[in-house]
Amino acid sequence: MTMTTQPSQTQPDGINRERLFVASCFALAVSAVAFAVIGDILATLKTQFILSNLQVGYIGGAAVWGFTISILIFGPLCDTLGMRFLLRSAVVCHVVGVLIMISSSGFWMLFWGALVLSLGNGLVEAACNPLVATLFPDNKTVKLNQFHVWWPAGIVLGGLASYGLNAAGFGSWQLRLGLILIPAVIYGFLMMRESFPETENAQAGVGFGEMIRTTISTPLFLLMLFAMFITASIELGPNRWIPAVLESGGIPGILILVWISGLMAVLRLWASGPLIRRLSPTGILVISTALASIGLLWLSFAESGVVAFASATVFALGICFIWPTMLGFVSERIPKSGALGLALMGGAGMGVVGLVAAPLLGQLADGIAHERFASSETILYLERASAFLTAEMESVPADQRGDVSKSVVLIENVLTYNDTEGVLPEVETANAYRAIIGSGVKGEIVDEAEATLGPAENYGGRLSFRFLVPLGIFVTLIFALIYRNDKRRGGYQSQVDKEAAEMRPA
Repeated sequence: MTMTTQPSQTQPDGINRERLFVASCFALAVSAVAFAVIGDILATLKTQFILSNLQVGYIGGAAVWGFTISILIFGPLCDTLGMRFLLRSAVVCHVVGVLIMISSSGFWMLFWGALVLSLGNGLVEAACNPLVATLFPDNKTVKLNQFHVWWPAGIVLGGLASYGLNAAGFGSWQLRLGLILIPAVIYGFLMMRESFPETENAQAGVGFGEMIRTTISTPLFLLMLFAMFITASIELGPNRWIPAVLESGGIPGILILVWISGLMAVLRLWASGPLIRRLSPTGILVISTALASIGLLWLSFAESGVVAFASATVFALGICFIWPTMLGFVSERIPKSGALGLALMGGAGMGVVGLVAAPLLGQLADGIAHERFASSETILYLERASAFLTAEMESVPADQRGDVSKSVVLIENVLTYNDTEGVLPEVETANAYRAIIGSGVKGEIVDEAEATLGPAENYGGRLSFRFLVPLGIFVTLIFALIYRNDKRRGGYQSQVDKEAAEMRPA
């Protein structure tokens, strides 16, 4: 897979555009590998640490919304601090975040480790989006699409590596997390001694104050920022949950995510230029959000591998071009928004996914899955499970008794709550099943827990996706109105093209 079409040489200004572009691609791949691997291990973390879907959503969300903190703080300062400083800081965050997660003993360390890792992802985006726009000022949207090939490509590589390690018997979640360090070391090495250009705004003499005024006072930018809340939720919210949700239904969810990402990588690499020229950025956004909504709705019905792959294909075609095209649109139509505009767009997208979409989908999944636990049958099962585990307590190895004891306590808490309130507690009931599965005890009781919990988790997760479909339809209408307005004015034009046209003699 080629990353650039530029000649492999340092330019007269001392900037090696090819090396910087390649290094940027590896830096983005770190974020993507982290996204894939964390998505793949969520189910394992849920069982090992007895976490609810909401808690897992917060961990998965922290691995996303930390991006927002760093990109919003450092993105506007990119002109001042320099892109090299931001990328060196990103390497530190990536390494430290992985080490914190690997050494975790519970929810909070997993949460903080994911957050630090995500801070590094935000620093990458804060530096690399304006870097690519600066390196290729006459071809921004196409080059940003090619740069963002390495989001889905990184998910493919990370997802396949994680799946392969697990299938080969080396599937500890700590080892799989370590995969993130490989592209981190590569981009750190590539960028270590390179000269970096100034950003476009710095070269043009656009001051920080003018950049802020342009950004916050332009209605089109504010509209696109609002749209980014929705489009990012539609793309990254479900992708965060697809591995865990489908795996609980017996479908290899990480391979579905790899398939989605592989299609995105191929299309961004080979089709972005021709499609942008033929359809215009706004035309692409209309078609993409419509397809994403259809694919997401269909994915919510995926009870078999065939339906999962078919619906995921439509979903992938929909989400493929949305993120980089929106960044390119803002950079071309509102160029003076500069690094701040790109930072706000990226930060808005990742922030809403991490803080709202991922946890909300988890909370919705908890509530919907709870509907599959029939009260009387569940109580009878938990009473049998408590008795079985209590009897097994003395026969299991000493280092395993703590897990078995914890399972019994969680079961008894559910039964006590039911006796008091007359209903089963929503989160605690599922956690009791997870504790039984994670107790390490073998037997029919554990098999029953897996046979009950898996389909319930799958059902709740799939149906949670449907809550995003109306948002997809709404944002499609927004882009359709922008497209119609462009057509009425003679078609899509970047701000640079528009100003050049106005300067031509009549």
